Amino acid sequence: MRLPLYIAWRYLFAKKTHNAINIITLVSVMGVAVGAMALVVVLSVFNGFERLIMSLFNAFHPDIEISLVEGKTFTMDHFPLEQVRQTPGVIEYSQVLEESGLITYREQQHLVTLRGVDQNYQHVTGIDTLLVQGEYMLEESDRDYIIPGQGVFFTLNASIHDFLHPLNLYVPRRGRATGLLPAQAFRSSSNYASGVFAVQPEFDMEYVLLPVRLMRSLLDYENEVTSVMLKLDPGYSHSRVQRQLQEILGDQFQVRNRVQQQDFLYRVMRSEKWAIFFILSFILAIAAFNIIGSLTMLVIEKRRDISVLRSMGASKKLIHRIFLVEGVMISLAGALGGIMLGGLISWLQMRYGIIQLQAEGVFITDAYPVYLQLPDLLLVAATVFCIGLVAALIPLQNLWKAGDKPPV
Repeated sequence: MRLPLYIAWRYLFAKKTHNAINIITLVSVMGVAVGAMALVVVLSVFNGFERLIMSLFNAFHPDIEISLVEGKTFTMDHFPLEQVRQTPGVIEYSQVLEESGLITYREQQHLVTLRGVDQNYQHVTGIDTLLVQGEYMLEESDRDYIIPGQGVFFTLNASIHDFLHPLNLYVPRRGRATGLLPAQAFRSSSNYASGVFAVQPEFDMEYVLLPVRLMRSLLDYENEVTSVMLKLDPGYSHSRVQRQLQEILGDQFQVRNRVQQQDFLYRVMRSEKWAIFFILSFILAIAAFNIIGSLTMLVIEKRRDISVLRSMGASKKLIHRIFLVEGVMISLAGALGGIMLGGLISWLQMRYGIIQLQAEGVFITDAYPVYLQLPDLLLVAATVFCIGLVAALIPLQNLWKAGDKPPV
C-alpha cells in the first residue's frame, strides 16, 4: 500500500497542468470541511440541550422509581422496604402518592396532578434547588403547605404572600358519591403555598406538591403509595443496582431509571438529533460531488502516467488504488479540518458562550448550550470517510478507458 499512497500523495500536492484541477480539489476539501464542521457543531448543540434538559429533569425525578406493572397503588405493608434499603448503592427512599385533582384560587381553577411526598423527597430528587419563589416547606407542626409549579401559579394568578385567600384542593371521593350536591362528590383541603418550583413548562403546568399525609387524608388511604423513589450512590453502577432491585421485587413491580421515566421525551430528542444528522450527511454527500469532478479531471490529466505505469507492469488494481487513495485523502483532509474547526467552535461556545439566545423572555441559560463528545467526532469522521470512499469509486469506472491507449 506504500506505493499507491506515495503516488497519490504526489498527485495531491504536485502542480497540475490545468490550474482548474487545483481549484476544484481545494473546493472539494473546503466543501467536506464545512460539512464536517456543521455536523460537529450541530451534534454538540443537541448534546448541550439534551444535557441541560435532562439535568432539570434529574432534579425533579429520582435515580430510580418503583411502581406497579399493573394497577395504581400498593401498600407499604406488602412492600419489601428493608430489602430495598439494604441493597448496595441505595442511599435514600421516598414514598410518593399521586392523584389527579383540581386547584382553585379565588375565581380561578386549574386541573393538576397532586403529588404527595414525604420529608425525604427533597433529598431523593433535589426539588428544593428548583424553587423560584418562597422556600421548600411542606409541614410545620400540624399545618400543611403546598408547593405548586410555576405554570399552575401563573394560571391561578396567585401569590404566596396572600394569607387571606388560601389555595383549595379538590379530589374525587373514592367509590360512589352520595348526596345531590356536586360538592359532596369531592374531598377538599385549603392550604397556603410556601414556595413555587420551576422545572419545565410541561411539569410546571401540571404538578402540585403536598405532604403525603394530606394526600392520604384526601383519598381516604392509610399506607398506600403509587411509587417509591430511590436515590443511588454515584459510586455504584446504577444499571447493576436496577437489576438487583428488579430481582428483589419480581415481576409485579417495574424499576425504572431516569431515562426510562422520561422515555418518550428522550426518544424524541434522540430522534431529532439523528434526523438532523442524516439531513446534514445528505448535504455533505452533495458536497462530495466535487471530489468526483476533481478525480475525473485528474484521471484525464494523468492518462500518460497511467499508460507508463501499465507499460512498466503495474496492475489495474494498483492504479485503481492510487486514485482511490487520492479521493480518500481529499475526504480525510476535509474531515480533519472540519472536525478541528467544529471542535474549536464548540469549545469556544462552551467556554465563553459567544452565541446568545436571541429571544424575549427569561431562560435558564443565556447562551446556546454545547457539549462536545468523542463518539460524535468519531461518527463524523466515519461518515465523511464512507461518503468520500463512495465518491472516489465513481470516477474510477472510466479509469481503464483513459489508460488503455496513451495520448498521441
